[in-house]
Amino acid sequence: MTDIQFARLKDLPLREAWPHEAHQFTPWLAENIDHLSDAIEIPLELTGTEVAVETFSADILARNPMDDSVVLIENQLEQTDHTHLGQIMTYLAGLEAQTVVWIAPSFREPHLSAIRWLNEHTADGFSFFAVKARVVRIGNSPYAPIFEVVEKPDDWARSVQRRTQPGRSALSQKRADFWHGLLQAHPELVDYGLKPGAVANITLPTPLPNVVLGLYVAARTCGIYFRRSSNKAAAEVDALLQPGLAGLSGRLGVDFNSEAEPDWYLTDTIAHPINDQDNWPTIWNWMAERIKAYSAAITDYAAGHSE
Repeated sequence: MTDIQFARLKDLPLREAWPHEAHQFTPWLAENIDHLSDAIEIPLELTGTEVAVETFSADILARNPMDDSVVLIENQLEQTDHTHLGQIMTYLAGLEAQTVVWIAPSFREPHLSAIRWLNEHTADGFSFFAVKARVVRIGNSPYAPIFEVVEKPDDWARSVQRRTQPGRSALSQKRADFWHGLLQAHPELVDYGLKPGAVANITLPTPLPNVVLGLYVAARTCGIYFRRSSNKAAAEVDALLQPGLAGLSGRLGVDFNSEAEPDWYLTDTIAHPINDQDNWPTIWNWMAERIKAYSAAITDYAAGHSE
């Protein structure tokens, strides 16, 4: 006989741990992205959550620091459906992602077949993962998350070892060149947290909790804005930032339209697009000036708010 007590490991519905996908699961995964990174064997650095793509919002966008590629992560708390598959394809095109990770508690066979087909027929450099999410506990122990890869590219382990730089699209390479050029032209921006990447959107930290400074490059304009770092504290961020929007708007010379920009605050743009390479120095100078102005404004606001 032994005095050791044993109990059964139980699987629980994901919603018992995270009742709401966007408000609870996505923010949790963004803060604990290393769990997913270990499962798919890809280093991940969080880029953003609820990233706008047309009228949709991609759950999580991350960066693989090994090759500077974009990783799209789409979450579900229920069995997979056609709607999310369609959204994934929309995000894949709009965000120039090279790796797609679809997370759900269970996958319908047609959706697993779709992941296999994409891995077999898309160009080199693209990878698609189906990851089963589980929540388990023993007795009254804390919840434990488990991520199980159920579909991945063939020969993935060896391809990770031999691949150092997958082929980038022309647009991804142009974005990488733009951000690296910005930092070369204005090396002082490293002190503001600028880290170049082959992405359309880059965020910089601010002293205001859960608020980041965003930069973007696009086909028609380039710009700068404030936004929430995630939806985890959306109400708290709105309550913190809303009282200061009028003052910040006046200081920065930017109008605020809460209906047009429900998640972005005080967006300012320059008409030159990323494809206008002859005017990159003009964009870089404008962006550096606006980064400094926005950072100073939010720093002063944060200091005044904490008093």
